[in-house]
Amino acid sequence: MPEALSADWQYVLANACYLGEGLVVTIELTVASLLVGFAAGLPAGVVEVYAPRSERAPVRWLGAAVRNAGIVLRGTPIVVIITLAFFAFGISPAFVAATVALGFRSAAYQTQIFRGAIQSVGVGQMEAARSVGLSQLQSIRHVVLPQALRRSVPGFQNEVTIVLKDTSIAFAIGLAELLTKSYDLFQSVGHTTAIFELILFVSAVYFVLTVTANQSLEALADAVSVPGSEGQ
Repeated sequence: MPEALSADWQYVLANACYLGEGLVVTIELTVASLLVGFAAGLPAGVVEVYAPRSERAPVRWLGAAVRNAGIVLRGTPIVVIITLAFFAFGISPAFVAATVALGFRSAAYQTQIFRGAIQSVGVGQMEAARSVGLSQLQSIRHVVLPQALRRSVPGFQNEVTIVLKDTSIAFAIGLAELLTKSYDLFQSVGHTTAIFELILFVSAVYFVLTVTANQSLEALADAVSVPGSEGQ
């Protein structure tokens, strides 16, 4: 260790591998939660757009149920959702409980991302698909969704950032993610003065993760964009 570094900074760097274990959990939790959110949010977005137009009552009821569930999830603090999942509903281990809570909370927001993306696809696209003999479901799957998915990429920048930061709330159920690991370090005997250094170090790690994720999504948005498709 360089002698110019304070004892607290030397302590942080000496435990970089320990913090790295928490970083791995944070990344895994972020990815898993976003995948759960995608798996639930995409069909929910389709339902929100098309169910109200259906002539079948059960489909309209499904649309209302999805919409109301989204309102509840978006209006409930994530710490409440995580603690309920782990302590009230008994979902375990903690990683699974956190993934379920963060995933379905993300799904509520991803639903709105997909809903907006689907509605941005011109009505003429659906009409053209139906005119060549495709059913409504086939039109949605083969014509509307491929365009909507491309247009939804920019909206994921905020969602990825939110989910990444919200993984720190898993601290409430004892999951050993990055924030929990840092807390354990400055609570160890003789190192309670390292709190500033640890928080600064962890904040820098979150910042790097956020910037990297956002730049990656910007590159993806550029790669999948369709020239001249805007406003159609």
